[in-house]
Amino acid sequence: MVARTSPARRMRAVLAQLPALLAEEWSRLPLWWPVAMACGVLFYFSQSEEPGRQALWLGLALAGLALLLAWQGWGLTGWAVSLAACAWLGFGWCAWQAARMPAPLALPRTALEVTGRVAAVEQLPSALRVTLQEARWSAGMPPAARPIRLRLRDQDPIRPAPGEVLRVRALLRPPSAPAYPGAWDFQRDAFFSGLGGSGFALGPAERVGDAGDPPAFAATRRAIEERVRAVLPGPEGAIAAALITGSQSAIAPAPMAAMRDSGLAHLLSVSGLHMAIVIGLGFAGLRFLIALWPWLALRVDGKRLAAPLGLALGAGYLLLTGLQVPMLRSFAMAALAVAGLLLGRRALSLRALGLAAMVVMAWQPAALLGPSFQMSFSAVLALLAVAEARPAWLAGFRSGREWWRRPALILGGLLLTSLVAGLATMPAGLHHFGRLQLYGVAANLLAVPLTSVWVMPAGLVAVLLLPLGLEAWPLAAMGWGIEGILLIAATVAAWPGAALLAPPIPGWGLGLASFGLAWLCLWRLPWRWFGLLPIVVGLGSDSFVTPPDSLVSGDSRLVAFRTAEGPV
Repeated sequence: MVARTSPARRMRAVLAQLPALLAEEWSRLPLWWPVAMACGVLFYFSQSEEPGRQALWLGLALAGLALLLAWQGWGLTGWAVSLAACAWLGFGWCAWQAARMPAPLALPRTALEVTGRVAAVEQLPSALRVTLQEARWSAGMPPAARPIRLRLRDQDPIRPAPGEVLRVRALLRPPSAPAYPGAWDFQRDAFFSGLGGSGFALGPAERVGDAGDPPAFAATRRAIEERVRAVLPGPEGAIAAALITGSQSAIAPAPMAAMRDSGLAHLLSVSGLHMAIVIGLGFAGLRFLIALWPWLALRVDGKRLAAPLGLALGAGYLLLTGLQVPMLRSFAMAALAVAGLLLGRRALSLRALGLAAMVVMAWQPAALLGPSFQMSFSAVLALLAVAEARPAWLAGFRSGREWWRRPALILGGLLLTSLVAGLATMPAGLHHFGRLQLYGVAANLLAVPLTSVWVMPAGLVAVLLLPLGLEAWPLAAMGWGIEGILLIAATVAAWPGAALLAPPIPGWGLGLASFGLAWLCLWRLPWRWFGLLPIVVGLGSDSFVTPPDSLVSGDSRLVAFRTAEGPV
């Protein structure tokens, strides 16, 4: 008769092996510091009120204890305390950020005249939207501490420029609360982004007073957008402007829907792909120019000279596009890669990704809750983990001399990266959008190379030639490439079942799947495969949630309820 081991005894056996497993994974333990910091950020945003000073002092004590244990030798206790200290760092940093933000504005609910200085101008499909700083709407009031975003009338002939002072009769409204429990919180997003409210014009806008100095890069961004759309007036121009300046507001609903349903919407958002292309093109171009000058090529290391200059080009692109989260992540990793190149260390690694995540969370803690942060870091985490685990046979395959091996590697790499990135971003996509793009791999297989080798290089050349007034021909070439991308998007979006609506998974399901992905990617030993369990449970977490039978808005003016025939 075979004796059965009780679950408690099996659990004790597993825990007994934990120190040995962690000892083998010792070099991987710091990779969990960004995860701990993210847990602290999430814990802060789960609270219903601001933390007291006791919690902050506790965090300082944990940080001091972690430093003391680090001084005396880490050990498992020191590592555990360091995780707690990183979690408090995320929690305390959020509290500090919230304390230093200006208070929300008390906006009147009646029509009034608003006067303010234009900080930014955005082109919408049929109108302009302006962001006003130092806004006033009553006599004698001090300038508002937060900017106001206003949509001008469709027929308004005025073309405001950043720095000008406008006066317009408008109706203002504060940021809206979540539409239903678990929905996106516009109030939280506006608070941490510094926005005071929004509204729309009821009459024509007029210029008042002299124009002052525009905010940094705002006038440059606006001028580039106008010159791009002058050469490319259709949807190609709106997408070209989005790729160059980061503003998607002018893209019409039809091409946006086609890009979304085909799984190509990420190409419209300036991201790590675009930053890598810009830095890579700058790096390759500078190395080529150095090689053309033999005297210089024999006296300097072209790679080490071109890398910082390529990074400087990426920094300019980062500032031009407005410090968006995926760009911050990509630029931080690129900066670490350049530092590693100059120091003779590995350029890209999970440590660099973790440090980039901590930098972005320190810059914008609330970004952790958005799809941009979650999908960007999830995709890169999975891709780096796959690159680390490449099988030994791949090196032998690459060493072969047959002509077909290199095209096969390129095609296989595109397929693998599209598949891995799509699977890694699936939990965040289901949580935020409730959609599945079934043919995204096929669409990306065609559109990503077109973007990398045609669209973005032409856009970079156009920007470099703008001061000379020679941007027309590279922008025309960029437009041809964008036409190809739109054709791919429209074709794939028309396939049966291209975009499937799926029940959104709850927040705890997304957290569980994200933890499983981290467990799967950050460890090296076979116990990493335990991460598949929380991923599967997280993806199926919508089945554990019972949707409400009725919803009532906060002011009780809107009620929705479910009947036998469907929702009302």
